[in-house]
Amino acid sequence: MTGGTLIVGASQAGLQLAVSLRQLGDEGPITLVGEEHHAPYQRPPLSKEFLSGAADADSLAFRAPSYYADAGIGLVSGERVTATSLSASGRPGSGVATTASGRSLPFDRLALTVGAGPRRLGVPGADLTGVCYLRDRDDASELRARLGSASRVVVVGGGFIGLEAAAVARALGKDVTVVEAAERLIARAVAPVVSGFYLHAHRRRGTRVLLSTGVTGFDGVGGRVSAVRLSDGTALPADLVLVGVGVVPRTELAEQLGLECDGGIVVDSCARTSNPHIAAAGDCTVQPHPVTGLGRVRLESVQNAVAQATSAAATLLGRPEPARAVPWFWSFQGDLKLQIAGLSTGYDEYVVRGEPSDERFSVLYYRGGELLAVDAVNSPADYMAVRRALGQGATVPPDGAGDPGTPLKTLVVARPDAVAAP
Repeated sequence: MTGGTLIVGASQAGLQLAVSLRQLGDEGPITLVGEEHHAPYQRPPLSKEFLSGAADADSLAFRAPSYYADAGIGLVSGERVTATSLSASGRPGSGVATTASGRSLPFDRLALTVGAGPRRLGVPGADLTGVCYLRDRDDASELRARLGSASRVVVVGGGFIGLEAAAVARALGKDVTVVEAAERLIARAVAPVVSGFYLHAHRRRGTRVLLSTGVTGFDGVGGRVSAVRLSDGTALPADLVLVGVGVVPRTELAEQLGLECDGGIVVDSCARTSNPHIAAAGDCTVQPHPVTGLGRVRLESVQNAVAQATSAAATLLGRPEPARAVPWFWSFQGDLKLQIAGLSTGYDEYVVRGEPSDERFSVLYYRGGELLAVDAVNSPADYMAVRRALGQGATVPPDGAGDPGTPLKTLVVARPDAVAAP
């Protein structure tokens, strides 16, 4: 081979894909290219430990700087790939990528791990200084610096990132308001009982939360944000704004290559795109449900990035292997530690274990009496019990699951028709 494997996107999925190629015995050239000037790093701490100052930039790095040369992985930082083209003849899947600076990167195999970008608000004043987003390390560094001198912080969006950042700001003694357009917090991810819990928990800690409230614009003084305009006509004074209203998968390169995209780059269970010679992994993709294989889902999690990238590496080596694993996630909002196992989409029943007012409880989700997922707040044992049960193709009958005095692991029973996931 001349170009070897080109991985576009120096994300967690991108690095894992490169590492997996080496672990699977690939001895060919590997190039990992990313538009950030930093080597691959952990993103989850950006809205938590890094933002609060409990972690520094060096602690975020996945690998020591010497690792890449030692592993024979060519790391190209600070280069954005703007175009890719496949060869008209020769090895299927081979071609050339071009960066914004004009650099050419030939490849014999291609993987896209380009992630997602923050969804931006197109309202008046959105370009004012002090209106921030939080997706990468530079975003987090800017937000942390501004947070030090800010007094009135407004968070637009009551999702996980917004609430995590709000918890940090409030712990630092800032005046914090969360503005959410939906009727409840994190509505797309959790049941109403969990949304209600987080609403009251944040309010108890002194954060103001406004629901069913849109943002129509930002006011500024001297080019800096001074207020957030709300849909009811009022204005919230603010000297720092964090916008956290979701992300948009980066599909530009995939579309340029003619790959199927539908809310993300469409891949199968082996991380193959609609061109089976090109793989994709991570937040940029939509894939079959990782346990049932049905429908299409887009998962934003460390677990999915690792599992899907590992599968993508095997696919590129001609040994396709489905990434079947129970999805899991977490969100630490101050002292409130939410751990999620499984996907609750499509539930028709849920059971609450414990008292939300005690800030230690779990919610088990079911469809047709079969266990789908758990949301565990400060309840790690419940989280692990459900994660293991789902991985074994087992279930926890809803009758009795709500008794916090009975360890959940003792209620796990086998499902005769189930297939275990790794």
